[in-house]
This record gives sequence, structure tokens and C-alpha cells, in this order.
Amino acid sequence: MNDSRSPIPDNRQPSNHWKLILVVVLIVALIVGAKFFNFQIILQKALESIASLGPWGPAAFILIYIVATVLFIPGSLLTLGSGVLFGVVGGSLCVSIGSVLGATCAFLTGRYLTRDWVSQQIQGNPKFQAIDSAVASEGWKIVLLTRLSPIFPFNLLNYAFGVTQVSLRDYFFASWIGMIPGTVMYVYIGSLAGSLAALGTQGRSRTTAEWLLYGIGLVATIALTVYVTRFAKKALEEKISS
Repeated sequence: MNDSRSPIPDNRQPSNHWKLILVVVLIVALIVGAKFFNFQIILQKALESIASLGPWGPAAFILIYIVATVLFIPGSLLTLGSGVLFGVVGGSLCVSIGSVLGATCAFLTGRYLTRDWVSQQIQGNPKFQAIDSAVASEGWKIVLLTRLSPIFPFNLLNYAFGVTQVSLRDYFFASWIGMIPGTVMYVYIGSLAGSLAALGTQGRSRTTAEWLLYGIGLVATIALTVYVTRFAKKALEEKISS
């Protein structure tokens, strides 16, 4: 007896394919942009323009920082420049707002564009699933430690955490708190330059605060490695024994 019923279409698969294609196009665009455009010069010009905007300057700075974060453009020059434009307190506030909002936008982009595809790839790998579960259970600790550690690239982490199970709330607040020490330090260093033209043109020795921050970052890196390894191993053993 023939079954005349039509098979139920899988609407998820085309959606996932389009998401993957969009991600690939974005990556290619960023590579091409990095090759043909000097982002440091563009950011330098943007900072010079912000300096002439008066009370609208902080809003424009925050918007540019958000866009730069989403597009994988390094924000170190912007962070240093904020110290020149707004001082230590005002610059730290602007960078803190811009960086956490930009990181959140990238996180959401990673979650809704690539999460389904990545989940399919790790579905049959218990080790990756255990690590993902570790992030879901203790996400804020892991996010905080990675933000304190200088070896983890800021822009890449934003998208990477998007494909884990960490909650948006934990990601937002842990990122914000973890980025504050580095933000204040680099804004302060930028404020010492005195002018936008002087940023990055003069050699200098590292300050005590910088070495202290790097020390904290090293401790955070070691703690993160040990913590995630132990948690993932425990979760994996429990999964295998169940």
C-alpha cells in the first residue's frame, strides 16, 4: 500500500545553509577589507572628527566602537584616543559602554547566525559537548577569566561565546566587569599622549600598572585552563558513566 502523504519538509536545513553562507561572506568581506583598507588610518581620522563634535562626541565614539567591534577591527587605537579626547574618567566610561555593547552585538550575531550549525558539528563529539556544558553551568566565571586574560583575542571571543550555551546576562555582566581593568589602564596611557597625533609614535617603557595587569592576566589564564579542563573532564566522565 502506497503512502500518498508528502514528506514533511525540513525547514531548518535551508535556514542553516543560508546562515553559514552569510557568515562565510562576512569573513571574506573582512579579509578583503583588511587587505585594501588601512583601518588604523580610518580610525585616526574618525577620532579627529569626533574631537570637533562637541557634546555629540561621546555618542559618536561609542557608535564607532560598537561597529569596530562587530567588524573585527582592533579597538586599541580607539581606546587610547578616548583618553586624549575625554580624559581618564570620561574615556573609560565611553570605552566601557562601547566595548560591552559591541561585544554583545557580536555575541548575538554569533548565536543567531552560527549556533545551529556549530551544534550540528559537535553533536557526536562528547568532549566538545562537555566543554559546552561547562560554559553553560559556570559561564560567567569562564567569561570573566577570559576577559582578564590578555592571550584571548577580544573580537574573536565575542563570536565564540555566541555559539556556547552561556546566557546573555552572564556574558554581558562578566564581560563588562572583566574588561574594566584593561580599559582604565589603556585609557590612562592614551591620556598621557596629550594629542591624537602622538598616539603610538613615541617609544616608552611599560608602567607598573601594565605589568600588574599582565600578571593578573597570566593568573587568569592558568586558572581558566585548569578550571575548564577539570569541569569538562568531570562532565565527560559523568556522561559516559550514565
